[in-house]
Amino acid sequence: MTKNLYRIGLLTIFLLSLSLRFWGLWRFNTLVFDEIYYAKFGQDYLNHLPFFDGHPPLGKYMIALGMWLSSYIPFWQEGVNGLTGALRSPWSYRWMNALCGSFIPIFTANIAYQISNRPGFALLAGLFTALDGLFLVESRYALINIYIVIFGLLGQWLFLLALAHQRQKRNLYLLLAGVAFGASIATKWNGLFYLVGIYLIWVFAWIWQLITGKNQSTDEQIDNTSSISSLHKLTQINIRQIILFLGIIPTVIYSLIWIPHLQINPKYNFIQVHKEILAFHERLGGNTAQVHPYCAAWYKWPLLTRPMAYYYQTAQSVNDPLPVLGPPLPSGAGKVIYDVHAMGNPFLWWFSVAALLFLLGMLIAKVAIPLSKQQPLTLPRKLSLDTWIAIYIVLNYAVNLLPWTRVSRCAFIYHYMTAVVFAFLAIAWFVDQCLRSYHRPLRIAGVTISFIIIAAFIFWLPVYLGLPISPEGYNIRMWFRSWV
Repeated sequence: MTKNLYRIGLLTIFLLSLSLRFWGLWRFNTLVFDEIYYAKFGQDYLNHLPFFDGHPPLGKYMIALGMWLSSYIPFWQEGVNGLTGALRSPWSYRWMNALCGSFIPIFTANIAYQISNRPGFALLAGLFTALDGLFLVESRYALINIYIVIFGLLGQWLFLLALAHQRQKRNLYLLLAGVAFGASIATKWNGLFYLVGIYLIWVFAWIWQLITGKNQSTDEQIDNTSSISSLHKLTQINIRQIILFLGIIPTVIYSLIWIPHLQINPKYNFIQVHKEILAFHERLGGNTAQVHPYCAAWYKWPLLTRPMAYYYQTAQSVNDPLPVLGPPLPSGAGKVIYDVHAMGNPFLWWFSVAALLFLLGMLIAKVAIPLSKQQPLTLPRKLSLDTWIAIYIVLNYAVNLLPWTRVSRCAFIYHYMTAVVFAFLAIAWFVDQCLRSYHRPLRIAGVTISFIIIAAFIFWLPVYLGLPISPEGYNIRMWFRSWV
């Protein structure tokens, strides 16, 4: 595949993402789900009104920026409401999320390209990410979870770009990566996991080189230049660069981002506000339905056993005005359902879990097979490209998911967003391997998986976009009782 075709493919994915996120963005002239907090907080920043929130401020800054810029945009201003504390159209507090969220598939695709140098794998990763329902829903409303992922993925992509360059360009990309990681953490604290993922794979590369005494990047350059990925050059980054660019810079950026918030909210200083946030999360209670009906422990996320309804209203017909929050119609009276369901693309998520297990099994087999044959465990002279890809995906997925096993507060399906993007990389890698195979059954499997994911996205699209559907149409999409 030529670079021009690859760029056209990326542009097509971006336009698909953009159109899905901006279509009907002004619908539901109300505050949906946590917009009751974050859209209001955005307006509070513009009005210089103090408030407390249990997360760092960057996500609310982004929403406030969109609201401020919308005042200078002469269209899409119909259907205003005063629910944020000022007369605004729903579009004004949602469009920044829609725009930024459209870049998540592109960042995912570019990460895939950097770790593999395979355009097909990259385009599949971008396409599958664009076909996920949870990211689509979160991007269409004034919520902050997408900003953790946007800045976290951007930081990882910039780090991989740094590996692909030398000297001043490398340091520039490392500096920008540090800024992006700081921004991710300044949205929610779990953005730190993206940075920890980079630390761990860098440490692994150095340990492997020290044990084997081999420089991966030199060996690969000699053997096969076309198969080099950025991951082969991890040991070209030294400890001083890690401390400066991925230690000090994120810390400085995180601290600076707090300044406007602390100026508006002088009740707590920098240290005190962090103590208050920690206490806030400790007070949220256990991970049970008694605390919140949509509480879902971490082990429920990968199999999509407990998604969330962000908006649910009924109407007599599609010709009625779009319903906003209010008293529900009497039981059985509603003939049209408007439901915005924060749930992933089921088959994409289930296939992704299978692909992750395959990659994990592939890594375990490299150790288990020699031991099962009672052979001495000898480390390979160098790690193959696909082994590096597997290590990168599995490690980053684990570091973004496993810390939640120690969290006892009520958690929700959207907390899985930071990890699931790496699951999308896993299934994209698997499908790409199938499509590149010489065996016809494998190529058929790759095409079949892709079409199932596309068909599933189309099938569940009405509950992602909140389209009017009949009760029967709603019921056939709620496959399990726990989905409702």
